[in-house]
Amino acid sequence: MANVSIKFNGKEFLLSCDDGQEEHLEELLIQINQKFNNIKNDLGNLGENKLLLITAVKVMDEYYDTKKKVEQKKEEFKNLSNKFKELKSLIYQYRDKKEQEINELNESHYKLKNEIETNQKNYEKLIEEAANEISSFVEKANLENLS
Repeated sequence: MANVSIKFNGKEFLLSCDDGQEEHLEELLIQINQKFNNIKNDLGNLGENKLLLITAVKVMDEYYDTKKKVEQKKEEFKNLSNKFKELKSLIYQYRDKKEQEINELNESHYKLKNEIETNQKNYEKLIEEAANEISSFVEKANLENLS
């Protein structure tokens, strides 16, 4: 344990604290002393006990205001976090929908490609059959002309 000597309201006090906390304790006491002196200057010397009580009430009031603000910020953070989760969900839904559309387009493209290839083969077959019929017709016509 460490000891810290402080001066409060013109009196010396020796306070104990955990090792390494001396500077923090001194900072706290400076703040309390400052609040005490401000209240004393504003209200006059009402007696040390009453000034200490008013100082304690003021410090607690500030503490609860700060605690209330922290709770409000936690609630705001929670709301933002929920909105972020909703947005994230919407993004994933959008991505999934677009991936599905891409898959459907790829499937349609594949079907169209197969249909074109089939039609091309059928067209080539028709052309070949027509060419064969024309050749047969020409041969028959030539044979008839020769006879």
